[in-house]
Amino acid sequence: MSHPVALKRALISVSDKTGLIEFARKLAARGVEILSTGGSAKAMREAGLTVKDVADVTGFPEMMDGRVKTLHPAVHGGLLALRDNDEHLAAMQAHGIGPIDLLVVNLYPFEETVAKGADYADCIENIDIGGPAMIRAAAKNHGFVSVIVDVQDYDALLAELDANDDHTTMGFRQRQAQIAYARTAAYDAAVSTWMAGAIGEETPRRRAFAGTLAQGLRYGENPHQQAAFYVTGDTRPGVASARQWQGKELSYNNINDTDAAFELVAEFDPANGPACAIIKHANPCGVAQGATAIEAYKRAFDCDTTSAFGGIVALNQPLDGATAEEIVKIFTEVVIAPDADEDAKRIFAAKKNLRLLTTGGLPDPTAAGMTFRQVAGGFLAQGRDNGHVSRDALKIVTERQPSEQELNDLLFAWTVAKHVKSNAIVYARDGATVGIGAGQMSRVDSTRIGRRKSEDMAEALGLAQPLTIGSAVASDAFFPFADGIEALAEAGAKAVIQPGGSMRDDEVIAAANRLGLAMVFTGQRHFRH
Repeated sequence: MSHPVALKRALISVSDKTGLIEFARKLAARGVEILSTGGSAKAMREAGLTVKDVADVTGFPEMMDGRVKTLHPAVHGGLLALRDNDEHLAAMQAHGIGPIDLLVVNLYPFEETVAKGADYADCIENIDIGGPAMIRAAAKNHGFVSVIVDVQDYDALLAELDANDDHTTMGFRQRQAQIAYARTAAYDAAVSTWMAGAIGEETPRRRAFAGTLAQGLRYGENPHQQAAFYVTGDTRPGVASARQWQGKELSYNNINDTDAAFELVAEFDPANGPACAIIKHANPCGVAQGATAIEAYKRAFDCDTTSAFGGIVALNQPLDGATAEEIVKIFTEVVIAPDADEDAKRIFAAKKNLRLLTTGGLPDPTAAGMTFRQVAGGFLAQGRDNGHVSRDALKIVTERQPSEQELNDLLFAWTVAKHVKSNAIVYARDGATVGIGAGQMSRVDSTRIGRRKSEDMAEALGLAQPLTIGSAVASDAFFPFADGIEALAEAGAKAVIQPGGSMRDDEVIAAANRLGLAMVFTGQRHFRH
């Protein structure tokens, strides 16, 4: 079972015909007999290759619109027969079944059909049945059969044959079998996930997901952790689909932080002007809007110039040269934007350690989706946090009404708080963060940290007073006690947005009234652990 196997007969049936003709010619030149079906057989014949129809092997024509063509003992017997088993060999001889040494199959484009928004019936017709059945059969019998499911492995097979006198080794067949099973698993995962959505099954009994290796990583969060980056085929604009223009490969932490940055900045509609988010360790250290991209960047940077060093910069509009000139004044790991002009690319080209990514668009912050987190013995699945609160949905609960500018800043701070690790407190003024407290066990501690950061920046920028004075503040969850409101007032805040819903809401509202704060409830929480 572990010995090299001569390649004499191949069955080729592919939806993606990229590289098919050249590959088939090289097999034929080695004396390999080629069996095929439908469009694959037609394409190879038109290229002048000799091909035998599977229908001639099975004795049955393709039928039922091609649904039935390879599901036959003459095919599966040729794939599954153990060549060192006398009973299997006798059965093959008795029933006229010839061995198949190589299976080359790529599946109906189900994922692509779903991605383009096809209707239910069209998606069903693009579920491959014969292909996965043959792949699993060939992979199971990898002691004797090689299986190729990806176009990218054509050259690997040819190199294997060159190195082993037209034979395949056990190691090669094992690797290809593993790839094959992963492919059918991913295919079935795509089908089951689509079907759950199509029938409205929000918590299916079994949930499967899969990815394709995009990049091997040097390590994970820390050097002793192995890591890799896999993509799911989701068309959502972001780090997975971005084009990298320069710089070394992204690290695990780069990818994680860049995703966080771009998802945050996408909350701000480009039609309402440029916005910039600067991220460090998946938390924003500054977010701002501006009349221009460079203004948005400078205002975001001034929220916390210390933490911005070595951070990730995300823009909701194309990057221009002037903004690029400003960004390169400090060390920045990654810049991601929908696009970048030639001046920006030229400026960044001189910074070999800076990576520039362009995405061609922004992700839709209101779109549905799933997020996953592993726990011991399983994983948690939930819908993406696509919650938004409109101005009309706000409930003013204090005696003082927020001003128009305060309302704008409250909604801005609330949008940013959605992307800050809990407990999250975000101070904002005039469409820019001026202090952020993140990831604390106590909401009061987050309040104090945001204030302290603003005080530090006031000193660094030579301001007469910290910008938390007169600010609007967002809290990702309710204040359980009045001490949080008191701490905000001490920082100089004038307006607060929070979900509400605490048992002590009345005490919190009373404290806001006593301190002269305006406060609005959203009725929605944005925990981010």
